[in-house]
Amino acid sequence: MRTVKILGTASMGLMLGLFAFGNLTDYNVNFQFVRHVLSMDTIFPDSGIQYRAITAPWAHHLAYALVIATQVVASAATWLGAWRMWKARHAPTAVFVQARRAAVFGLALGAALYLVGFMTVGGEWFGMWMSSQWNGIASAFRFLVCLGGMLAFLGMREDHG
Repeated sequence: MRTVKILGTASMGLMLGLFAFGNLTDYNVNFQFVRHVLSMDTIFPDSGIQYRAITAPWAHHLAYALVIATQVVASAATWLGAWRMWKARHAPTAVFVQARRAAVFGLALGAALYLVGFMTVGGEWFGMWMSSQWNGIASAFRFLVCLGGMLAFLGMREDHG
């Protein structure tokens, strides 16, 4: 089970790393997503929440930079945790549990990004759910399920029966 936990953790680190890599190497594509969500320019025209819109370009770039930075930190922590768990794979339970701390942080940070950043702030505060073109809630939920599922699996008690 430890090997499965390590491989699953490394897979999540890869996923988060590829998200960050894609955002850095094809900056404008997902920047447009952030810009439209924050500007609220594609939500229902008669919505009463449009006063929440942020239209300043510098704020769009800052929000996008925060997303990318969070992805980088979450990926790095998850990879670090996978490496530490790999090194502790034959160690006593207490050592292995200690080794997974960085992975737990990385997975939790990634999960928070998609739950709080995308689903809650983007989806609810900025009304992303109203946009037919710039609605990332389904993708955010998919990522949250992967990260949360791995976090739960990683937290399962070690049994050596």
